[in-house]
Amino acid sequence: MGQRGAEVGRGFVREGAPRRMPGPKPHRTQQLLNVAVWAVGMIFAVTWAVPLIQMVTTSIKPPGEVLTHALSWVPLHPTLQPYVDVFKKPVLGWLMNSLVVTLTSTLVSLMTGAMAGYALARLNFPGRQFVFWAVLIVLMIPGEMTIVPLFIGALRTGLLNRTLTYTWIAMIIPQVASAFSVYLFRNFFLSLPIELEDSAAIDGANRFRIFVSLALPLARPAMVAAAILLFASYWNTFLWPLLISFQDSMKTLPVGMLIFSPGGIGGGPTDINAYDTVMAAMTVLAIPTLVAFLLLQRHFIEGVTGAGIKG
Repeated sequence: MGQRGAEVGRGFVREGAPRRMPGPKPHRTQQLLNVAVWAVGMIFAVTWAVPLIQMVTTSIKPPGEVLTHALSWVPLHPTLQPYVDVFKKPVLGWLMNSLVVTLTSTLVSLMTGAMAGYALARLNFPGRQFVFWAVLIVLMIPGEMTIVPLFIGALRTGLLNRTLTYTWIAMIIPQVASAFSVYLFRNFFLSLPIELEDSAAIDGANRFRIFVSLALPLARPAMVAAAILLFASYWNTFLWPLLISFQDSMKTLPVGMLIFSPGGIGGGPTDINAYDTVMAAMTVLAIPTLVAFLLLQRHFIEGVTGAGIKG
């Protein structure tokens, strides 16, 4: 034969070339299940997004377009005056306080959570299971139950009603150790193959070196997931900063934004119809956590699936 192939239909196939077998078609029931899951997920996504969109659009509406009989998504005469009214208050100072307290608390909680989680996952010491159950019990205790002991402790140590730095310390100390962070890292480290650490130990690495050089870099997905969740939690903390911030300069952003509540609850405007200013204040408050999540959402999903389900 002059040619080593044969024409098959419209194609040209060489002799001896493996034929591609058609892949298995997904079952119709599975297809319907995927569509149903997608539809339910979209319903939840839209349900979550509608109030957020309404908040943002209301924040740029003039007062006459806020309280109307017809629901209007797009403002007819958009204005930034509500944001101008918001920033007439010391919002930047409150923002700085929130950033200092939240970032410091998040970093310290990540460090302590990673070390404690690794110890619970890899070290054999007396009472390890008891410590783990204690962590789970702490997760079940409402934070409001610890407010009075924390306030008494901060009062006796002299951290209250002094300088701004002392107020920062008083806000950060209760969040130094996070039971949630310990639980998340413990589950993630349990999912890592222990053979990697055994190989490092054979090469002469001690336990701390293994943790810093091997386990911690592999825990980046859990680190990002914990960082986002802790950041959002610490950023929105309200009751504890409210109790210990005795001056306007010591307030965090959630506490400071109380001044824009309708009816003058926080000592602000008494116009109960000033919803445009309220929505502008809430938009400013929500921006940092939304930006953090949008930038790190891929790592967040990997961390949750890797650390929250496994183990």
